[in-house]
Amino acid sequence: MSIPNDFVNYKTTFVMNKDNIPKMFLFEHNTKAGVYGKICVSKGELKFYGFSERRGAVEQEITIKAGDFAVSPPEYWHKVELMTEDTEFKVEFYAQQDSEIVKQNLSERNE
Repeated sequence: MSIPNDFVNYKTTFVMNKDNIPKMFLFEHNTKAGVYGKICVSKGELKFYGFSERRGAVEQEITIKAGDFAVSPPEYWHKVELMTEDTEFKVEFYAQQDSEIVKQNLSERNE
């Protein structure tokens, strides 16, 4: 899965680990319409589970090791699991460069 060329990074989470990961990441959730999530592992190992639909069957499992990433497409149900005690990762969010979500987030940065 790749992010389209005309999409830009408009927001990035803080670096998450076992002590500070928001619980929502550990349970099924999805990305917003028009938004790709790029899960970047900097330390340890993480497992990404993708679901066919909300509360559906697991359709893919991807192990992401330190230095690697995986991409979650728009409106895709997924969750992550930390596979090592020292796992650290962040999520970069991408949207079409002329989209409203990018405009809103860039204006918030400038306020």
